[in-house]
Amino acid sequence: MEVTDIGNKEEGKVWHRKPTPGKGVLVTVVRTAQQAKIVRFLHVTFDTTGDSFLAGDHHGNIYIFDISRNRFRLVQKTGQACTALAFSLRRTTEFLVALADYTIKCFDKDTKQLVSWMRGHEGAVCSISVHSSGRYAISTSSDTAQLWDMDTFERKRKLNIRQSVGIQRVFFLPLSNTILSCFSDDSIFAWESDTLSCKYQLPVPDCGPKVSYKAFAVTRDGKSLAAGGRSNLLHLWCLDSKQLIRVIQMPSQVRTVRQMDFLPDSFDGGASQTLGVLSQDGVMRFINIHTCKLLFHMGSHDDAITTAAVSPNGRHVVAIMDNGSINIYSVQSLTQELNKPPPSKVAVVSGGGADQDLSNLKVKVRSEVVQRPAKSSGRRTQVKILRPPAGFTAEEKENELPAGLNKKRLVALLKGFGEYPAKYRMFVWRSLLCLPENHAAYSSLTDKGLHSAYLTLQDKYPIKSHKLQRGLQRVLSALAHWAAIFGEAEYLPLVAFPFVKLFQNNPMLCFEVVATVIVNWGQHWFEYFPNPPLNILSMAENVLAHHDKELLQHLVDCGVTSQLYVWPLLETLFSEVLTRDEWLRLFDNVFSNHPSFLLLACVAYVTCCREPLLLCSQKEDFEYFFHHRNNLDLGAMIKEAYQLMGSTPADIHPRTLLSDFTPLTHGQYPVFNHYPEFIVQYQSREREKIRLQEMEYLRERQEVSALRTDFVRRQAEEEAYYAQQELLQKAEEQRRSILAQEEEKLTQQRAKLAAMKRELKVKELQLLDATKRRFLKHQQELRASQVQRLDQEISKKMDLRERETATAVQDLEVRQMELEAQRKRLEQHLFKEQERIGREVEEEVEMKMRKAQREEENYTELLHHTETNMQALEESLAEACQLGLESDWQREVAERLQQVDAEQQSKRERLAESHRRTLAEEERLADTMRDVAGRKWDEVMSSRAQLQEQLHPLSSAETDVRTQMRVISPCSTRGPPHRPLPATSVSVGTSAAGPAFSASYLNQAGTNMVCLNSRSPSESTSTVFSLDRGRAHLDSSERNLMKEIRELRQKLAARAREGSSASSPSVYTLSSVSQ
Repeated sequence: MEVTDIGNKEEGKVWHRKPTPGKGVLVTVVRTAQQAKIVRFLHVTFDTTGDSFLAGDHHGNIYIFDISRNRFRLVQKTGQACTALAFSLRRTTEFLVALADYTIKCFDKDTKQLVSWMRGHEGAVCSISVHSSGRYAISTSSDTAQLWDMDTFERKRKLNIRQSVGIQRVFFLPLSNTILSCFSDDSIFAWESDTLSCKYQLPVPDCGPKVSYKAFAVTRDGKSLAAGGRSNLLHLWCLDSKQLIRVIQMPSQVRTVRQMDFLPDSFDGGASQTLGVLSQDGVMRFINIHTCKLLFHMGSHDDAITTAAVSPNGRHVVAIMDNGSINIYSVQSLTQELNKPPPSKVAVVSGGGADQDLSNLKVKVRSEVVQRPAKSSGRRTQVKILRPPAGFTAEEKENELPAGLNKKRLVALLKGFGEYPAKYRMFVWRSLLCLPENHAAYSSLTDKGLHSAYLTLQDKYPIKSHKLQRGLQRVLSALAHWAAIFGEAEYLPLVAFPFVKLFQNNPMLCFEVVATVIVNWGQHWFEYFPNPPLNILSMAENVLAHHDKELLQHLVDCGVTSQLYVWPLLETLFSEVLTRDEWLRLFDNVFSNHPSFLLLACVAYVTCCREPLLLCSQKEDFEYFFHHRNNLDLGAMIKEAYQLMGSTPADIHPRTLLSDFTPLTHGQYPVFNHYPEFIVQYQSREREKIRLQEMEYLRERQEVSALRTDFVRRQAEEEAYYAQQELLQKAEEQRRSILAQEEEKLTQQRAKLAAMKRELKVKELQLLDATKRRFLKHQQELRASQVQRLDQEISKKMDLRERETATAVQDLEVRQMELEAQRKRLEQHLFKEQERIGREVEEEVEMKMRKAQREEENYTELLHHTETNMQALEESLAEACQLGLESDWQREVAERLQQVDAEQQSKRERLAESHRRTLAEEERLADTMRDVAGRKWDEVMSSRAQLQEQLHPLSSAETDVRTQMRVISPCSTRGPPHRPLPATSVSVGTSAAGPAFSASYLNQAGTNMVCLNSRSPSESTSTVFSLDRGRAHLDSSERNLMKEIRELRQKLAARAREGSSASSPSVYTLSSVSQ
């Protein structure tokens, strides 16, 4: 047994190695998730073909398994566990899933899309049943059942019940419009699906133990119902008669029935005879409901089954095991052990043992398992194969079959094993029937198309499989084209259907098999057409009268003729009363014997069932008996047929009246005319006439119907028009009254609305006012907070600026102190320089004074004469000098103040820029002061150089004055000569004229320097030089003259200073020169 783990795969193969024939379990499918945990499968269901089934696991994954193609595929992930599954019969790609949240979803397995979502249940949905047409579906929970329209996915009806009575199951009956509802009190009701009216109720059994129905199963024809529950008893109901026809008791191991399903068969016509019963021990037992024999079982106590599903074609059974895995069973393999003939104890074939009777081999069947004869002791059997002699007799030539087979040997093999091997059965049949395989002749028949008699075959004989339906139509049409009688025989589809089912993949062989059966085993069937073959039925009745007169007399007494107990078996070729395997075994014997064997088999079937037939007295019971499966041992029936074939007298034996087997001819099929042609032709003509009349009738009926429809339509339109007019008039009046009422109501509502609007407006204004006040208050608070924040920032900035200003003031004070110290150093240096220059000037003055004293003696007179001119000149010079000094002082003071203001303003601006640049500013200021000091010293040196240059014009001017004085002197000498002037006393201090000039030039060279320690005339020390001690007037005049000279020199120095490129002017104070 192969185990397939699908894991997390979304598609793949179901099995990787082809399953070995003969094994019941084809494959076991498991699904493991992470950490090797097994995900349990919960539900399975088959589609209509029986080749594919759906399976849902605990995680909500829905898989579809295709057994015929050996493929599986994940079609949906619902995310939650499913509680029921079902295929949609109308749209084959759609399926229904009931989920744990009490909803039902419809998905498409190809596109994996959600088609619909149906809600309405308040409990878990336990089953879903779909109508055979696919139009409706019924979902059942413990408290209710709901009917759904599968076209619109809307709920049509809902079945509500009392809480005391629960619902067990609600489902559709196959091939009908009936709904069965089963309740917990064992009551069963049948409803019409269209009108939902109650059709009938099955009577609740009064006698016997209560079963408490839990599980139900219905045959495919919808005529039988099996019910089971909490006991080992099964109730079998006939839904046609609404009666309990049988009570089946299961083995003692069965205490509770969980599930039941009928196993379909190809040749049972929907009346299934095999029922699968799943009990509480996890074992599913298959029983024959007529013979009450246990056929086979699935599962065990160790490998228990929780639920199972049977395919509609009866080939496979899918079971969910207790461990959550899925087992796929082959029904053919399970029944093979049952149908296999027992092996022979001695397999020795000798020359004289060809006719040896092998009927003594017996097979003992127990209640549960099939027992086989015990094997021989360990000795190996010897098999001898007889070879034919060199010459063949006529009998041996008759036994020779195509493909090297021998009929005599095949018959011996058939008697030994009871049937031919299933693997070679079709090959043996083709050889026994000597089929010609006329491809060309068959093609000429099929080229004619479908026969008119079988165009509507599906209406009379509906078959679910379209392939099988088309095959049956083709075979019957070919037979009708071959012989006209086959288009008139109504029972021909029943004869051909089993062979079409067997040879559905080879229609030509199917046609030839059916034709061979009709030509040989259907001899004289059509001589009394359209009546049954009375001559054949009389043969069977004669044989039955010879072998069982009591049974025949009972049948005669009950009014039952051979048309009732022989003809149903012949016209269906036993397909209604036998299972597939039984039918195949029977026809193994039929094809291996004379054509009369089929008629004797009918008699054998009747004689083997004599006990139940003797108990029947109603004609309906006999009809039911010969149209349904019965408890019959096929081996005993075949044995009885062989016995009848050997013990029937020759005068009544069918062999004498029926011809031997005649195969079909090669090339062309033989002419079949063993029927009353005039009747067939008459029926054909009558049918054609009826068809034409029916067409004419239908045409006239259609015309009449159209006229009537037109008349009814016009009448209905007229009535509808008048009714509509009346309704419109009434509606108009009603509308006017309603409008008046509505207008009045509208007026009142408008007044109320206006009042409400006013109230709302007032409330709105109040709200707006309150909102405005709140907003203004909020703005005020915000502004106050902003003002407070700004005040804090301003105070912080003011404190910062005050600290910066204090720091700047301190820096200025420090700078002022530095400047003051520098000024003092410069003044000291200048004072020293002035003292040095003063000494030099004093020495020069002394020299000049000596020279002047020498010259004054000569020019005393000249000075006296020019005193007036000199006095005026001195006055003008003094005035000019004074004005120049004042203007220079004011200009220097203003420039100095502007410079100080500019410096203070620039400092304040630099301090206001940022405090963080103060240190850099200080460093830059220090560098600037050092540069300024250097430039000042450079300017002082350049000023001294300029002073030296300016001294030359002054000396030249003095020389000119002296020359002028000398020129004036000769002019004055024209008078009487004067004696030399006596020496005059000249008072010269430290701040004499020469030093004054030097000091003025030094002060002019310095920039931005103010001398604050200038000496006043009173402070200067004077040295008195007495030139003429006795002449006071001369002294005063001398002093005045020196004063005027001094002023003149100051003016000349001021003019020279204005012309020079001096930097910042300074204020200097000249010391007074006193004589």
